[in-house]
Amino acid sequence: VKVKIPFGNKYLDAIFSVPEKKPTYGVILTHGAGGDMNFPHLVSLAAYLASHGVLCLRFTCKGLNVAYRTKAFKAAVEYLKLCDDYKLSGVFLAGRSMGSRAAASVIRQLSQGDDDGFIQGLVCLSYPLHRPKLQSKLRDEDLLLITCPVLFVSGSADEMCEKQLLEGVVSKMKAPKKIHWIDKANHGMAVKGRTADDVMEEVNAQVFSWLRENVQL
Repeated sequence: VKVKIPFGNKYLDAIFSVPEKKPTYGVILTHGAGGDMNFPHLVSLAAYLASHGVLCLRFTCKGLNVAYRTKAFKAAVEYLKLCDDYKLSGVFLAGRSMGSRAAASVIRQLSQGDDDGFIQGLVCLSYPLHRPKLQSKLRDEDLLLITCPVLFVSGSADEMCEKQLLEGVVSKMKAPKKIHWIDKANHGMAVKGRTADDVMEEVNAQVFSWLRENVQL
């Protein structure tokens, strides 16, 4: 179902992937710095979640400014919260690469205000912990302040998320957290000798089983 999410004086393009049965929980999903909501990994995950009873709202927000992307993500959260078609008990925020930074930023900001418990957790696909070859400057400030459950799905060969560095950050996080490493995958989740579909099946199954650990699906 295609929808337009009000965002300031503009609209964000978005698509609902709707399960057959009435969903209790949802996932809001967005893309990285390049691409849009039709990025194959997002389409694949949204379809998988919907087929397993989880509503998925994915949206496009162009712009390479994290603060701007965070505002857009907030607009999507508000939209879903007030959406009469789906009365959800809660929602998980999920993003790929830069989208996961925006999701983390939203959760940190909302948890400092009046947190109503609507947001259940955070899913970070290929979280960009640092710029390539610039491991000294970590983008961990939001992660360290979040208290809701967090799942990281990252490639063990991700040039923007060195394994030991992410494990170090995660060990300092207050939130319940889990990392699933995709063996030999790069930042784009490509693995030599494996098809993209095969890798996505692993990612999708991991995300869904983690959601199920955290809420009654």
